[in-house]
Amino acid sequence: MSPELIIAGALLIALTVYLLTGGADYGAGVWYLFANGARAGAHRALIEQALAPIWETNHVWLILVLVLLFTAFPPAFSAIVVGLHIPLTLLLVGIVMRGAAFAFRYSDVPFGALHAQWERLFALASLLTPFWLGVVIGTTAGGLSAASGGFVATFVSPWLQVFPFLVGLLTVMMVAYLAAVYLAVEAEDNGLREDFRWRAIATGLAVSVLDETVLLAARHGAPITWDALTGTAWGAVAQFATAAAGLAALVCLWQRRFRWARLCAAGQVTLTLWAWAFAQFPYLVPPSLTIYTAAAPALTLRWLLLALGAGALVLFPSLWYLFGLFKPRALFSHDGPPPSGDRTPEGRHG
Repeated sequence: MSPELIIAGALLIALTVYLLTGGADYGAGVWYLFANGARAGAHRALIEQALAPIWETNHVWLILVLVLLFTAFPPAFSAIVVGLHIPLTLLLVGIVMRGAAFAFRYSDVPFGALHAQWERLFALASLLTPFWLGVVIGTTAGGLSAASGGFVATFVSPWLQVFPFLVGLLTVMMVAYLAAVYLAVEAEDNGLREDFRWRAIATGLAVSVLDETVLLAARHGAPITWDALTGTAWGAVAQFATAAAGLAALVCLWQRRFRWARLCAAGQVTLTLWAWAFAQFPYLVPPSLTIYTAAAPALTLRWLLLALGAGALVLFPSLWYLFGLFKPRALFSHDGPPPSGDRTPEGRHG
């Protein structure tokens, strides 16, 4: 297997893990925005408890994606960051504003009136950031041609289209779906668990509908992806497997098998992302930049592979320790009724 292919696989895995972890963090912020009713305070407390220990750590995967793309495939990196600098700037502003708001809301004790503003900024940034991430992915899948024409034709028209915006909407719904499932696993009382169970079912159904809508829009918005997913045997298998994972997740949620639901929901999102990646293979940026034509020199790729291996020896044990320390319930406990000492929505969560 060529170094280019190995690194492209590592890039896809890093993007997948970022969507499943950091993406779910954005989804939790979306639910923070829509928390309402008698248990709104309990919802926000659960979200804060779930996010606080790990939300910064999950960005390591986005950093890895950018480093791999910049180092291993510099022409593709250049095409994306130049051609899509407007949505990418909005994406980065969202990441910064979201992190700053989440941190500052704990530092404004003397200025209590600002607390609600930080919360609102955190929630809105959590909604808009995955949207722009989806727009970037959708525009890239649709293809980026060499610059021609004026500013609007070169830097605005490629992403100001129906298909990228549908992919952005799908991304928002997927991260909200993941977050609802994860929060149902982490909830320590039946009331909160049921609230997020119903949210997970609703967003899971929405994701399934949007999946098919995006596929139909790809016929004109991303023809390479459309042809691969509708005109090949493996494309039909990928669609069937994604639908099966989504159906299994909904059945598990209905039966309150939350940990199996989490596995199936993560599988559904992973299959959706991987189907897109394999559908445009070997292109990194259609219609001209492939994994092979955009690759850096062989020596650079070899050193990058060595750095990936060395980094993995440090990264994975560190992540296991971090999640084992702060997320033992999410990692090791089993489905079942909460312990007798659990907090109720009318208790400390409020």
